[in-house]
Amino acid sequence: MKRFLLFLLVYQTVFAQIETNFYRQANREEMTKWVDSVFNTMTPDERIGQLFMLTIDPAKPYREKTLSYIKNQKIGGILFAKGNLPEQAESTNIYQAASQIPLFFSFDGEWGLAMRLPETPQFPRNMALGAIENNELIRLYGEEVGREMNELGVQLNFAPVLDVNINPGNPVIGNRSFGEHSELVAEKGIAYSTGLESRKVIAVVKHFPGHGDTKEDSHKKLPVVNHNKKLMKEIDLPPFEKFIQHGFSGIMTGHLFVPAYDKTAGLASSLSPKIVNDLLRKELGFTGLIITDALVMEGALGTKTNPSLQALLAGNDILLKPVDVITAIKAIKNAVANGAVSMETIDEKCKKILSYKYITGLNKYKPIKIEGLAQRINTEQAHLLVEKLNQEAITLLKNEEQAIPLKELNKKIAVLSIGEGNLSQFQNVLSSHGSFDNFYLPEKASAQSIQEVFKKLQKYDMVICGVHFNKRNYSAELRALSLKTNVNLVFFITPYNLNRYSGSIERARSVTLAYENTKAAQKAAAQIILGHIPAKGRLPVTISKLFAYGSGIQTEKADASKSAEE
Repeated sequence: MKRFLLFLLVYQTVFAQIETNFYRQANREEMTKWVDSVFNTMTPDERIGQLFMLTIDPAKPYREKTLSYIKNQKIGGILFAKGNLPEQAESTNIYQAASQIPLFFSFDGEWGLAMRLPETPQFPRNMALGAIENNELIRLYGEEVGREMNELGVQLNFAPVLDVNINPGNPVIGNRSFGEHSELVAEKGIAYSTGLESRKVIAVVKHFPGHGDTKEDSHKKLPVVNHNKKLMKEIDLPPFEKFIQHGFSGIMTGHLFVPAYDKTAGLASSLSPKIVNDLLRKELGFTGLIITDALVMEGALGTKTNPSLQALLAGNDILLKPVDVITAIKAIKNAVANGAVSMETIDEKCKKILSYKYITGLNKYKPIKIEGLAQRINTEQAHLLVEKLNQEAITLLKNEEQAIPLKELNKKIAVLSIGEGNLSQFQNVLSSHGSFDNFYLPEKASAQSIQEVFKKLQKYDMVICGVHFNKRNYSAELRALSLKTNVNLVFFITPYNLNRYSGSIERARSVTLAYENTKAAQKAAAQIILGHIPAKGRLPVTISKLFAYGSGIQTEKADASKSAEE
């Protein structure tokens, strides 16, 4: 009897369904009333159409075709792949007006709107955010992205990435991940999702059950995850489990072959009932929206059955970007007709989607106000947050004789930017606070110009070198230069690429990592070099034999009279 009760307790714990915060906080009576009022007017074809989300170009030439999908296939949602701010806003208004049932609009905004819309605030990518110790800043970032998406009429953000990137050679995740430790990835993802969902934008984390240790890109083939169940539970699954336990609302299933949970040859995890229904729904207890990664990707196309039908049978709620939506709908209708899919399943998913449309405010949808949209998105507060995130992320990895912040500004100092065709933002900020001689080598610099620049640099007491690109390795030249003068390295590239500079890093007086080559990252790195702000970042991944996970030398602000906003 005791054994039975223990089994029952374990069974109930393992298979406990966790209600999402959005669903729990909703006015159930009003939500049910609205959902039923919409659902009862819908034909079976319209209910099937609600399950589909198409990827659309917002440009005017594509509008007629998109309107036909809304009118004829009754699609439930749209993901804009690219475009510009006014065009996307205008298209959103047109499509919402054309649809009898409010459309879900999603966005693939892993680093904010700038991932698809260049005229918007350019936030750091996740690996830089993984270096920030203050999770309140990550929450504020999620809240700001949610605010911007509210302005743009977006209800779902396909972010954050919860893949634990333990494979430095991963060709598709890399700096899209917060780092290589499950706990770090989970806490950053939860902080971001808290901020995002505080603005009624659904956080859709990806790529379940974990794309962090793969050698292939699922856009091009089906990657294999060779972790056994023990490793999956230790590394890949914890961030998703904690996301679910915190009551967030969306998960994207990845196109991965995960034999630990389903050995069916060629079957993507996104199409596997064992992974979507049994693992994600039943074992982990997720009750929110499950959305496939794009079904047009090669990783989803390895079987004979229509991928959209397979994804539905596996337990997904929303079917993203099928190869051909008309063919996909036909396959599902045939499956209903022959009993392979019950209409009750379609109805259940349709009502669930309608419930989240109510929760995100689509029952009271108002068109986007296009006038002043760019100004409302590009606020001073947003750009200050971009600066603050970069300032907190910059990581000082080496600092011999406390070279950073600079103290001897009266010496003869040169600043070299590698990979920049003109003076970089990094050089401009440094030069506005001291007397520096600037040099730069563009991406396609000739051998002669490289030789001439490095010969001139030997005459300086100190050289500060910013590495802005990965295509050519200057490690040998920098190492040779360090035998003639003091060299301080600043990298505006991903952490993993520092391995290519191991020889020059060994000889350098200091090494600073800025993670990416944006103007905000360059400005923040210069401020740390000058001592206007302290270095605070911690490395979220291991860089081979160079630097361990968690490395980061903390510095103090050198001159209290200098402001971090300089």
